Amino acid sequence: MPVLVFAESTDGVCKKAAFEAVTYGAKLASKLGTNCLALTIASPENATELGKYGAHEVHDVSLGWKHLDTSIYSKIIAEATEKLGADTLVLSHSSTGRSLAGRLAIRLKAGLVSGANALPENGDDGLQVRKSVYSGKALGDYKIIAPIRIISVMGNAFSPVVTGDAVEVTSLEISTEDSKIQIQSVSKVEGSVPLPEADLVVSGGRGLKGPENWGLIEDLAKALGAATACSRPVADSGWRPHHEHVGQTGVAIRPNLYIAIGISGAIQHLGGVNNSKTIVVINKDPEAPFFKAADYGVVADLFEVVPKLTEAVRAFKAQ
Repeated sequence: MPVLVFAESTDGVCKKAAFEAVTYGAKLASKLGTNCLALTIASPENATELGKYGAHEVHDVSLGWKHLDTSIYSKIIAEATEKLGADTLVLSHSSTGRSLAGRLAIRLKAGLVSGANALPENGDDGLQVRKSVYSGKALGDYKIIAPIRIISVMGNAFSPVVTGDAVEVTSLEISTEDSKIQIQSVSKVEGSVPLPEADLVVSGGRGLKGPENWGLIEDLAKALGAATACSRPVADSGWRPHHEHVGQTGVAIRPNLYIAIGISGAIQHLGGVNNSKTIVVINKDPEAPFFKAADYGVVADLFEVVPKLTEAVRAFKAQ
């Protein structure tokens, strides 16, 4: 039976999360000795590109509207899973994937592991899936013994890998209904990479002393080509918008590089960033808890270090 990947799209385009999920699904399918199929909804314009990341087939269910309605999407994905004969369904562990996973598990009577960060091990008595637990402080192994398995994959756990060529998209006929949701208006953050998709993140805390100093963070982020983030006290104080707040009560991220500047590293903040592949901490307090989680630490005044770091990055890139 094939592995089916739901490749989510935003504004009519499949983005990084979709390519990560397909890469994961293709590797899992290879491990199970089967094919990887991709499913899209509402005809994203670059759906053929999913073939480059390992999808042997791409199936699309067309809709007359493009906004997310999880009750209808879960019905479509469940029916597609049954129609295509898949016994394993892969989703992105994004806000969309998290909102769909539970509904799909109920519809398909499936076993679900959310937030996987490694390829499963296939045993005679089920599929064993690994994920982070206790806010990233430990790893847990979960065994799915149900006939249908659903796995949502953490962002940045698997980098998108091009392994093939684009494939033709096949229309999949599934009866749909009109959404009962009416969108009155949409307000989106423009001109920046969404934090869950960012490979590089520069984050600031109360050590910056005020919003007038936030240019230090923005200058370094611009030099690196990184997204910007902040701690909860910074967002609560109105220095930065709440969509930049990362942590246990904000956005959970796992970039390749997370630079924390002037952030003490309270457990609530660490809970949302400690899955980052490399953590760099800049803080003048040598007792700051963040240093215990850091791969690299700089004990110094951020107002002296950050401008020099920014200039060094610019000089390196100019070479």
